[in-house]
Parts: sequence; structure tokens; C-alpha cells
Amino acid sequence: MVYWLVALQLPGKRKDAIWELLQEKTSAAALGSNYKLEIPELRVGTLDSLMALSDELSKTSNMMEAVVNKVKRQVNDAGGAKSLAGLQVEGLSTEAYVHRFKWDEAKFPARRPLKETVEKMTELVSRIEDDLKVKASEYNNLKTQLGQITRKAQGSLAVRDISTVVKPQQVIDTEHLVTLFVIVSKFAVRDWEDSYEKMCNFVVPRSSAVIAEDNDYALMSVVLFKRVIDDFKAAARSKGYQVREYHAPVEGTELTAAQAEQLKRDVEHKKGGLEQWCKTAYGEAFSCYLHVLVVRLFVESILRYGLPPSFQAAVVRPHEKSEAKLRAELDGSFGGGKSQYWKDDGSNLGAGLIGDTELYPYVSLTLNIDYYA
Repeated sequence: MVYWLVALQLPGKRKDAIWELLQEKTSAAALGSNYKLEIPELRVGTLDSLMALSDELSKTSNMMEAVVNKVKRQVNDAGGAKSLAGLQVEGLSTEAYVHRFKWDEAKFPARRPLKETVEKMTELVSRIEDDLKVKASEYNNLKTQLGQITRKAQGSLAVRDISTVVKPQQVIDTEHLVTLFVIVSKFAVRDWEDSYEKMCNFVVPRSSAVIAEDNDYALMSVVLFKRVIDDFKAAARSKGYQVREYHAPVEGTELTAAQAEQLKRDVEHKKGGLEQWCKTAYGEAFSCYLHVLVVRLFVESILRYGLPPSFQAAVVRPHEKSEAKLRAELDGSFGGGKSQYWKDDGSNLGAGLIGDTELYPYVSLTLNIDYYA
């Protein structure tokens, strides 16, 4: 769902008149839904400081949007669409929070210098990003470990740890002789039996045996002299066989069934903890992100319209397939009847919205609350 945060100015008109005109031209025409956006009396500072802050805010809001989407991706990975749909900000759904936004005066005092306010917001979101990296890494490491164990125990013979199916008495390892194990497609078992003795010299005749089978593969054993191991491996590879050397499990390193089950429970517990943390982190990150967009809207409005601050801020939600008509109506109603917006080719810097690729006759920022890919 896409929202536009806009700041509208009509010289000589009161805020309520601007709001009524916005409602008449957009909501009444079924082009979009509008919500008043109350911006506190933020500390303006100097024009130079606002110009510097404008460029910084563009980068900061992009960073925060990226962190919000990282958290949402992790929620989706851990809990799926149901968990994603249940995300909240300060006890409200994301949509309701945007519609009813109120500046958090306790956390971000309006009379504090804007640069300090933005720095605090940035610090909070950066900490969330750092914590997410650590917590996601811990969960992914556990999940990877469980996946490896599962493949070793339950995967096909092509990927399975053969020490789980080979018995010690099936292995010969003397000064001169060694047992190798070869993964053979079940369709190629007859070819293997006809050819393995001729694949190189010093292969013990009639030494091959079937150790294990699954739906696709057979694990075959063969005894040969150690000095021809490399020759045999090369010949086997040329025929599409996979040679697997047996390594006896080191005592104490094997996971018992109970330990494997405990690891599975640990993964689920870590997954649940990460999902819950992400839900809390999302609320804080999104709140900071929207506060930064509001600061950015305020700064760009001062740079565009001048002092004292005189504009009506609003959240506009375009109706589906009405974006172009809505833009045209806003342009006509709040642009003095002129098509004043332009696209920046990179050679110009506009007053306010520095570095943005598209400008309108009013200040406009885009907020997409669905994006997280």
C-alpha cells in the first residue's frame, strides 16, 4: 500500500480551506483518501543547516526503509504471511498508525535541534539493524546445523554421511589394502558389477558388495590396494560414479537421537524468539522511519515555501489505478494551475528535496508500507 506525504500551500488561504479543497478535489472525486498530518512546531535553525539536513534526511530515510524491510523479511521467513499481517506499531496496525500519526514528544522533543533529533532516530534504527544481524546469524547457524544433521541422517545416499550406514566390520584397512565406497545409480549397478574389477590394476576380485540402497542410489564397497586409490578414483569419476571414503565417527562426536531432537527444539525456540523480537523491533523501526519522513516533509516545506511555516500537511492514499489522475488533480489545484514539476537529469539541485528524481509544485514524499522484497 502506497501513501503520499504531502505539504500543500495556497497563499492567503487558511489551513482548513486547504484541507477542504483537498477533500473536494481528491476524496470526493474517489481518487484517494486523505488524513490530516499534524506536525509540531519543530525547531527550524538556520537556512544553511536546513539545506545540509535535507540531503542527510534523504539518505537517512532510505536507510531506515531498508532496515524496516529487513525486519519484515525476517518476520515473513520465521512466521509467514500471518505473522507479517499481524505487525503493529505502538499497538496499532501499520495502516492505522500512518492514518493517526502523532509526534512522540516524549522520545523526540520538538524543541530539540533537528539534527540531534535525526541523529537519535538514526542511532535507534542502526542499533536495531546491528541486533538483527546478530540474532538472525545465531538462528541461521542453528538451522544450518540441523539441516546438515538431517541430510546426514535422512538424505539420499548421494549426500548422506555414509558412516551412518557402514558397519565397522564392512571396512578393511590394512598396511596394503583398503575399502572404498562408491555411490552408483541403481540403473548402473549391473554395469558396475561387470566393470569395477577392470577399472584399474590391483582391485581384489569379487570384493564388491551392496552396503545400502535407497530409491535412486546404491552404496557399493570395493577392496583394492592402497597404492592404486588415485587411479581407481579417476576411473570411477570417468564413469560417473561418486567415490566416498569412509571415516569412522570419533567417539563422543556423534549426536544421539535425543540430542538431535533437542537441537530441533532449540531451532524452534530460537525461531520463535527471533520472530517475537522482530515484531517489537519493527514497531520501533517503523515509528522512527515515519518520524524521519515527517521531519523531512517539514524541512522541505520550509525550503520550498519559506518562513514562517505555512502549509497543510496530509497523508494521501491513492486509490488503485488512480495515481496519475490524482497527481494531475493535485498539480492543478495546488500548483497554481501550472505544470511546474520537473525531472532532474542530475545536473541540477532543486530548492528542497535535494537529489530527488521528481519534483511537484507541492512537497511530496512516498511511503510504501508493503514493500519488503
